[in-house]
Amino acid sequence: MATEVLPDDRALRTGRRERVLAHMEAHDLDALVLGRGANIRYVTGAGGLLWNAGTHPFFPACVVVRETGSIHLLSTWDEGIPDDIPHENLYPLSWNPANYVKVIRGIPGTATARRVGSDASNPTIAQMLASCFPAAELVDGEPALRAARRIKTPEEVTALRHAIGVAETSLAKALAELRPGVTEAELSGALLEAAAAGGVTTPATQEVVWRTSREHRWRLVDDGGRIGAGDLVAFTAGVVADGYIGEVGRTWPVEGGNQQAVESLYRRWDELWALLADACRSGAQASDLLAAYDTAGEPLPPMPVARGIGLGFDPPVVTSGLPVTAAEERLEPGMVLSVTGYVWQEGVGAVLGREAVLITTEGPELLTTSPLWRP
Repeated sequence: MATEVLPDDRALRTGRRERVLAHMEAHDLDALVLGRGANIRYVTGAGGLLWNAGTHPFFPACVVVRETGSIHLLSTWDEGIPDDIPHENLYPLSWNPANYVKVIRGIPGTATARRVGSDASNPTIAQMLASCFPAAELVDGEPALRAARRIKTPEEVTALRHAIGVAETSLAKALAELRPGVTEAELSGALLEAAAAGGVTTPATQEVVWRTSREHRWRLVDDGGRIGAGDLVAFTAGVVADGYIGEVGRTWPVEGGNQQAVESLYRRWDELWALLADACRSGAQASDLLAAYDTAGEPLPPMPVARGIGLGFDPPVVTSGLPVTAAEERLEPGMVLSVTGYVWQEGVGAVLGREAVLITTEGPELLTTSPLWRP
């Protein structure tokens, strides 16, 4: 485990930065003002930033100027800051918006910027940004950032492989503890302990281990969490390693159940997965992933069938609740998706399998390598 805060590797951050500048040009943005942690790390490569995928109050924590390629970052120290962001490009935290206005207006290129994007805002921030960029039209900068982040650079794929490797090692440790009488909490603890031993203390998911219900298609079993004979136990190992999400999902049966029924359910999952994998083709509509469930005769699950992973969660999000969005999305080479197959049988339970898939021109490439249960 690293004992100091380091920036991302130069090749990793340079490749991402080039994509951002290219999409700033494509979206006609002279400057970007960023406040979301994942976007800031994507652009800057600064280490030690707080990771979160949720919302928080917006403030201008990073400014990117397309003309000069310069990056200005809110930071009160140099630790974890890449050497290509000089100290004079750092500005301190302040509770006074006027101080941000003064700093941003002093950045070369801001006074003449015509179009400025931000990845979030609110009425107060909108007024402040209007003062920072007096000659500019203020627009949504998130489309440019999503377009940049949806396609992974080769260095990002390497980073994702590392994160997935930590998740898979953690999964293997937890699976080794599976037996009748053990609790969900104990299995979750084994998984998280293994992730910490691998240098990662930030989980990517809240639910780690659970017994699938034999009575309800989605509902969790809530009776103390002790594993019994014949249970189908789902594991979702997810970690955030160096900012990148690594995930793998597996379901393992506990001895003592109806072996024939369990094997039949796993065969249904295999048939569903074959259709999902076939839908992960370059140029395909993301809605083909939803259609795979219909073709297999399986109901759509409540969780996303697929979503992009990277520094946080990236587009697309393919879910039953967003069919129009899925139909508009096209899969492209370089996208990395977390794809979920889920089947259920009353009286038996559910099989959940989650794979990380890299979209390539030759077809889907699995980044996950954890074995599936077989009789």
